[in-house]
Formats: sequence, C-alpha cells, structure tokens
Amino acid sequence: MIRSVGFIGSGRVVRILLDGWRRGGCKVEEVRLADQDSAAVDAARRVWPSAHAVAARHAAEAQLVVLAVHPPAMADVLTSLAGAVHPHAIVLSLVPKVPSRVLSQALGTERIVRMIPNAPSAIGKGFNPVWFSSALTPDDRATLENLFRAWGEFPEVPEASLEAYAVISGMGPTYLWFQYRVLYELAQEFGLPAELAARAVRSTVTGAVDLLFDRNMDQVMDLVPVRPLAQDEAPWAETLRQRLRGMLAKLRG
Repeated sequence: MIRSVGFIGSGRVVRILLDGWRRGGCKVEEVRLADQDSAAVDAARRVWPSAHAVAARHAAEAQLVVLAVHPPAMADVLTSLAGAVHPHAIVLSLVPKVPSRVLSQALGTERIVRMIPNAPSAIGKGFNPVWFSSALTPDDRATLENLFRAWGEFPEVPEASLEAYAVISGMGPTYLWFQYRVLYELAQEFGLPAELAARAVRSTVTGAVDLLFDRNMDQVMDLVPVRPLAQDEAPWAETLRQRLRGMLAKLRG
C-alpha cells in the first residue's frame, strides 16, 4: 500500500486527480503538496483538506512522487530533486515531452511511470494512458492500478505514443467544451429550463459520440438532413488539423 504521495506542483491536474481520489473513496494517509504558488496549494487543499504544504525535496521523499509541472520547468525541478527520491519510491510523471530516460538519469531511479491524465478523471471518467517501466514489479503495478482506477480508464501504451495522447485526450476536452457550453446557453435563451437544457445537451453529446463510433462514420454524419454549420465544417476541421499537428510537433521536438 502507498501511504504517502508527494506532488511536485499543485495546479489544475493535481486538483483533478485529488478530486477523483476523493470521489472514489481512495485511502491515502499522507498527501504532500510542493508548489511555489501558495494559491495553487490552497486550491488543492480545498479538494483534499488533509494535504499539507511542504518543500519540494520533502515531497520527493514520499513513497509515490508525482511530477505535475509544466514541461519548461522540468529541467530546474529535476535538478533540484537530485538525490531526494528514495530508491524504493515510484515516480509518476504527468509531464509530456520529458522521456523516462531523462527522468531516470536526473532522479537516480528506474522506477518510473508516465501518464497523460485528462479532466474527466475528476469524476472517475478519465482516459489516462499510462506507460510502466520494466523496473516495476507486478505488486508495484497492482498497487498503482488501485489508485489509478478511481480516475477511470488507464490503458497501457508505448511510451513513444504519450505525446500524441496528450494532444488527443489530454487537451481534447478543451476543443469541445466551449461548443457544448454555447449549446447549453442557447437552449436556455430559446426558453428551455436549465435542467432540461443540460439533459438535452448531455444526452445529445454522449449519444452522438456513441453512435459515431458504433457505425460507419460517413453514414452517421449524413443521417441529419439539416446541418446549420455545414459551410463552417471544412475550415474548422482544417484549423483543428493544423493546430494539433503543430502542438504534437512541439511536444515531440
């Protein structure tokens, strides 16, 4: 059992994961939060009140050390943590772009796991691709899987594919949420009560996705004769392709 978890970084993704643990009833005795931004720590503690703020090297002495900082900050973070990670600890990196070989060299351990979490993990419906180092034992993996399960799905994938998942599933909700919010706001503007507006959008979105992947996609997209945004689909699709290809190139670069 992992009794202590140290988060290096305490921003949005940490709040998402702590919320998932809280909702899933996970029992973690000690949560340590290390972040130079005290407001970020305070926000994380509102999700997990028993967590306490610590220095980064103290967080790195936990049984599970979670790296949750932005990629540009990783070089400095890894330098500051040199020698702090216990040989039996597990390091879970949520950071794209920084490969396991770099983490291992900097932290002096092969016990590395990398994951690309996404926001629905907060309610146990995440899609969180994970890569495990061969240095982890079956017991290590089973222990981690008990923690990961509260967040949703965690398919095991090749490490080389993690940056692609960062673009598709990690950032994916942001490409869609604003559109769903507009539908919800318009539904109320058009006179629908808020509760039914929410149900209409939620059911339409989830049903549409299920149908799209259950049948031939081209046929599904031709099922509804009236498409008010038809003239905007091609340029928006091209913008999406260009932006996301550029983002993946940046992460892999």
